Amino acid sequence: MFTGIVQGLGTIVERRTAGGGAVLTVVPDFSLDDPREGESIAVNGVCLTARHIEARRFSADVSPETLDRSCLGGLRVGDRVNLERALRPLDRLGGHLVSGHIDGMGRVQKRRALGDFTLFTFALDRHLSRYVVAKGSIAVSGVSLTVNDCSETGFSVAVIPHTLQETVLGLLTVGDTVNIEVDIIGKYVEKLLAGQTNQPGSRLDAAFLAEHGFF
Repeated sequence: MFTGIVQGLGTIVERRTAGGGAVLTVVPDFSLDDPREGESIAVNGVCLTARHIEARRFSADVSPETLDRSCLGGLRVGDRVNLERALRPLDRLGGHLVSGHIDGMGRVQKRRALGDFTLFTFALDRHLSRYVVAKGSIAVSGVSLTVNDCSETGFSVAVIPHTLQETVLGLLTVGDTVNIEVDIIGKYVEKLLAGQTNQPGSRLDAAFLAEHGFF
């Protein structure tokens, strides 16, 4: 589990094909204090299992599914990536609950200055956009962000200067793809609501939620 608060950047120093997937070797800009073989590290928001961990590098296997579903399939040697180590029980939850399991990819439609902020508009497929709500949380390449506005085809976020400087969001240009993880709570609510409304006599429906202030 992660928070979407990126700890630093890293550089891809090696990529090779293995078992239908790939092996990435990453050198973080920061030292991995107390590293443990097999620990989880989010790379651009994708939860990967780190191995061959040294003070300034680690390797991770990337499955064919992950290569297809996320932007990791397009990474090349020299590319910069966001890095976050797994959440510890006593850590501050500064962003939101992020699983590191990517739901799909988005694409930068617009980027423009908005005072000291940078406003990004991302295109998103309709099967994911239904989980995005205004003022809700979303993880973009592993960065926890608050949704400014959303529609059936995308959403926008305002990014502060610190986040632009400390993450790969600052490198994004129009047309670039990003990893998207929607808020997992919305997916659980949708599944539970669908299951309950299919049972005779169930009171968990849209009218019930509206009556109790959820809509």
